[in-house]
Amino acid sequence: MSLDVASQEAPLHGVARTALWTAAARARESRRPDRLFSDPFAAGLAGDEGVACLSYFHTPRAAADGNPVLPIRTRWFDDFLAAAHGTQMVGLGVGLDTRAHRLSWPAGAELYEVDQPHVLAYKEERLRRAGALPRCRVRPVAADLRDDWVAALLAAGFDPARPTVWFAEGVLFYLPEKPAARILTEAARLSAPASRIAFDLVGTGVFRLPYMRTLLDRLAAAGSPWRFGTDDPAAFTAGTGWRVDRIVEPGAPGAAYGRWPALPPAGPANLPRSYLVAASRPGPATAEPR
Repeated sequence: MSLDVASQEAPLHGVARTALWTAAARARESRRPDRLFSDPFAAGLAGDEGVACLSYFHTPRAAADGNPVLPIRTRWFDDFLAAAHGTQMVGLGVGLDTRAHRLSWPAGAELYEVDQPHVLAYKEERLRRAGALPRCRVRPVAADLRDDWVAALLAAGFDPARPTVWFAEGVLFYLPEKPAARILTEAARLSAPASRIAFDLVGTGVFRLPYMRTLLDRLAAAGSPWRFGTDDPAAFTAGTGWRVDRIVEPGAPGAAYGRWPALPPAGPANLPRSYLVAASRPGPATAEPR
């Protein structure tokens, strides 16, 4: 499916611009000899602006050590999707994600990519230039998560009767708490039993630490402020219709990958915590179509 927009090379702006930042981070990680993943398309998607964003948006500490959180987060989501073995997947606020092109997928897999029209068009054009071929069927869903993305997803062919694997990487903390929870609730409402979801959250200490202030101010000035954090991701998830299966912090067992030690368990309000959450819809699985 091709997106018909007037200018596919229009600069990304606001929250969409942070997708250039994360693409540049994936490109940097892919150049490491001990890389946690390989994304051969990230550098072309990031371009020169993404490289500039990588320096601009990083805190001084992250710029010095390469920010281990972003590659750990990407690898953790990769592992979640690989273990889920889903054939109907939805990426919420997918940005410049290239998992459709770089991961292995089961036969018949479909990935619905939900994001703003200009983001999807930019990605489609850059990947076309690179000659990138998807390894599953990609269904772009041009919709803003702040609007009626559910109607757009259903119109694109999404089937609520099939178990679904959802993921929202680096998305929810750009929204206030209630809209962020509503996205999870709407995803749960669309999910058959045995569906799964992965998402990440930041702790409230991120908003109080002095060394984070420059990053937060720059994000706000760019039109992409972080708006929401929680120190109790289980409580946040509980009212959305999902059952929490696992919450892990980068650096903890299962989310360290030899890169970063876990934060100590005490004092979450005074540390820059982030949380990787996996949850599911209880009930027997619906048989996947063969």
